Amino acid sequence: MKKLILLFIAVSLFSCKKEAVYGPLKLKNGQEVELLVDHRYGADQDILLTANTKKPAEAVLAGFENREPGYSYKVKARFHYEENPPADGSSYWYDFVSIVSKDQYKGDEPFTIQLIYHYGFGGPVIRLNKVDNDYYFTPEIQFTYADNHTGSQLAEIWANAQDMRNNHSQTIQEPKWKAIKATVKHDPQRFGKAYLVQSIQFTP
Repeated sequence: MKKLILLFIAVSLFSCKKEAVYGPLKLKNGQEVELLVDHRYGADQDILLTANTKKPAEAVLAGFENREPGYSYKVKARFHYEENPPADGSSYWYDFVSIVSKDQYKGDEPFTIQLIYHYGFGGPVIRLNKVDNDYYFTPEIQFTYADNHTGSQLAEIWANAQDMRNNHSQTIQEPKWKAIKATVKHDPQRFGKAYLVQSIQFTP
């Protein structure tokens, strides 16, 4: 009888160890889940959700290289827990596995993007680039605009970004503004490749 009890305790302890869970959603390391990826890539509203509960997934999705703006996805991902994460990194995230479904966004609702991003190390950066005469939010997403006023605002932001990037001093240079918020929508002329900037709001 004593041997049976000891065996039961040993099996119970082993089971508890196997069922260890991590993160706010209490997932097992290596557990596969389905996630919802928003069509508003890089926007304030670009929040990764769990497919079953429609609640925030509470971690980033790594390895989804073929994501296209303007499309909503359901994807299969694998939860990853790292026992020894880097000092400036998270201890858990999702690794992309495969696309379950992909649907083109048919609406015309605007959304917002923050153009000043604060990193943990190195200070704030302006998320804007320019190639020839075209502005880019990311290397894959162009910023188009329909009026000269918005174009001049983008030119002002780009000039400040260049000043910061050309600063070779040891001190961290701050942007001219505390925040820059762009209101955009998917550009119907370059759907999936560009955001049409409708307005830009500066916070001094």
